[in-house]
Amino acid sequence: MKIESTRFGELEVAEEQLIHFSYGIPGFPEEKTFVHMGYDSESPFSYLQSTAEVNLTFLLADPFAFINDYEFVLEDYVAEELDLSLENPPQVFLIATVKGKLADMTVNLLAPVVVNGINRTGRQVILDKPEYSIRYKLFPDGLPKEAVKGGK
Repeated sequence: MKIESTRFGELEVAEEQLIHFSYGIPGFPEEKTFVHMGYDSESPFSYLQSTAEVNLTFLLADPFAFINDYEFVLEDYVAEELDLSLENPPQVFLIATVKGKLADMTVNLLAPVVVNGINRTGRQVILDKPEYSIRYKLFPDGLPKEAVKGGK
């Protein structure tokens, strides 16, 4: 299948890259199918590109690569809806926002994107965890040295 993206141009995507969101994503209820694309195999970042809206791309971060104590209990109805189990645990991503410098990137801890990697369904879940922020600074001490590239 071919899709268009203002960020990536024309993309040829395989069925196994598609994630279906029955309820869309909050703020985008009509957008129900997205392509999940890794940044690269070693990166904790990936993209979620709408298959219908060329201008709609989310930057995702693997929370467990950055936040050791990030945890929440998934409501039973969400686990059932996504057909998750101990044998088929969820994939969890956070939507990241970059405004200005990369070092100031934030992630939304209160609304993780939860995905069933087998049947390729997903849902953005709104948590009731007041200790979590919608603008958690991913790099509170600045970018790691391996992320900073410079010349001679």
